[in-house]
Parts: sequence; C-alpha cells; structure tokens
Amino acid sequence: MSFWAGLDPGRCKCGLVLVDLDHCTVREGCIVPPEAVRAVLENWHNTAGLDGIVLGDGTTSRRWLQDLSNLAPMHEVDERDSTLQARQRYWDLWPPLGWRRLLPLGLQIPPSELDDLAALVLVERHLQQTFSWVGERR
Repeated sequence: MSFWAGLDPGRCKCGLVLVDLDHCTVREGCIVPPEAVRAVLENWHNTAGLDGIVLGDGTTSRRWLQDLSNLAPMHEVDERDSTLQARQRYWDLWPPLGWRRLLPLGLQIPPSELDDLAALVLVERHLQQTFSWVGERR
C-alpha cells in the first residue's frame, strides 16, 4: 500500500491528513497544535509507512521541510486558495442535509475547522487525484 501525508502548516494549528493512494481514501485527518505535528506523523510513519509528505508552501514551511525530511520525501505545494477549496471540499464530502440543502453553499459555513481538509486539498493538488473520506476525522 502507498500512504501519503498532507500538512497544512500554521502558527497556532496545523491540518494533517493521511491518504491511502491505492484505495483513493482518506484514512485519518486531524487538526493539532504545531508541537504535536511530528508525533502524529511519526505515528503514521510507524503504523502505515509514509511514501511522501505534501506540505503547503506558506507560513512556516521552511521549518517543516527541515524538521520532517528524515520521515519521508517532502513535496512543497502552492497553498494559494487552499482554504477556499477546503470549504468546497467539505460540502463535496458531507453535503448539507434537510432544509439546509435548499440554501446556497456560499451562504453556509461548515460546522468545523477546515485545516485538515486544506491538507487534503494540498495532497490532491500534488497527486492530481481525488480522495473519498472514509477514515476518522478528529
């Protein structure tokens, strides 16, 4: 199996996602403080084995390139508009139900943070592939 991680870095919180390339699925996604990123990635590397880590090129990417390069090959991706695309990706994965289906998506706000979905957008950009979300989202 081929597993890739995505990291949307930030100063206060970071989005992480683990994707299974063979099955085109998201295995796990989370939003953690920067100091917890390495532990999560090491856990994924030890349990699944990482073939690559996709990293957004914004905020603190240089630091992450240096800190994580020993875990797996690093791939930096332009993260421009990734948050906007993450919002759309949220509604693609979890469409509104009930009366909310009648409201335009542009008027709705997803009920949770989107940093893990921004990480997914970065992975999808790099691998030029779309993934379905079947795993845990914490």
